[in-house]
Amino acid sequence: MTTYHRKRHSAATVGWILAGMAACLAGCTPRVEVAAPEKPITINLNVKIDHEIRVKVDKELDRVLSSDSGLF
Repeated sequence: MTTYHRKRHSAATVGWILAGMAACLAGCTPRVEVAAPEKPITINLNVKIDHEIRVKVDKELDRVLSSDSGLF
């Protein structure tokens, strides 16, 4: 086999390989579906919230609000 025939033969082989790959890729088209669920989405959360309130009052107001002031 001459060099010319080897190059021609290898080019034909590469052509067949590329044609086969193109056929495979054409047959494998990706498909993506996005659909909304039929039932509503339910999310259950268990949340515990702790809070602390600090009130700072003046000494005069503290005296007025104290239990021995007779206000309450």
